[in-house]
Amino acid sequence: MNKKETIVAGIRASGQPHIGNYLGAMKQFVELQESNRCFFFIADLHSLTTPFDPKSQRANALDIALDYLALGLDPDKSILFLQSQVAEHAELAWIFNCITPLGELERMTQFKDKSQNTKTESINAGLLNYPVLMAADILLYKPSGVPVGEDQLQHLELARVIARKFNSHFGDTFPLPKAVSNKETLRIKSLSDPEKKMSKTGDEALLIVDSPEEIRRKLKKAVTASAADGSAPGVENLLLLLGQFGSAEDVNKFHAAIKDGSIRYSELKDLLAERVIEYFKPFREQRAKLAANPASVLEILAEGARKAKVVASETLREVKEKVGLL
Repeated sequence: MNKKETIVAGIRASGQPHIGNYLGAMKQFVELQESNRCFFFIADLHSLTTPFDPKSQRANALDIALDYLALGLDPDKSILFLQSQVAEHAELAWIFNCITPLGELERMTQFKDKSQNTKTESINAGLLNYPVLMAADILLYKPSGVPVGEDQLQHLELARVIARKFNSHFGDTFPLPKAVSNKETLRIKSLSDPEKKMSKTGDEALLIVDSPEEIRRKLKKAVTASAADGSAPGVENLLLLLGQFGSAEDVNKFHAAIKDGSIRYSELKDLLAERVIEYFKPFREQRAKLAANPASVLEILAEGARKAKVVASETLREVKEKVGLL
């Protein structure tokens, strides 16, 4: 992308991120801030659409802020804030709700998946309207690009549909943002079931906050057995990770050992563990420093909200004027 394009991305505050999340999104966000005008928000309003505990909500939001700041998001280079602290997100979402046909929302794949086998009266309206709030999150900052995974492409397309509809009815207002794809899209698999994508639970996931001891323990248990068709997806997954956190020499060494039959999986696991531990050492140290002073993190979020609000309020003022609100 060209320099100083506007980028917007939301960060779901639910559970500790694993290394698949890091490679798929978090690392990209840190890189994007170097040459773009970036708005990164913690999507705490979106997390209300599923069952939640208020205390956990606050802890999750602070945890994800700690993670991103420790990984390298720089408040001097990008704007990091809580979605709920910029009221314009919710206000623009309501206006968008009033021009978005119900059928568009009912067709959303994630809504159909999450509401399947659930009684209609048990489905909250937030789950249905989630994509409209997402459209508001994006369009409020008039970005040229949005980093999204494959599972969010449909939601981004809805944002573009809403933008086109608003522009058609009320005059040219919103650009049509494009997806910013990760050039190194990686499908990191579960350590315990390498046929499935890594999730955030149990020993199947390496969390970025895991201690060195936890990393070694989890990798020792990682599946390396061959599948029925003779493939070894567990080994391929470990080598993929080694390629990200180790060196080409590390990977070539084990590919050669596989080829000549001398591979020792315990050595592969041990080396990968040390490479991951070393890679995330600066992150662990920086996160500990930030966690010792949570007030400073809250101030970064508050300052980010103030900066975001300057842009958001101007967009909302324009929208309200065009739809006839005083």
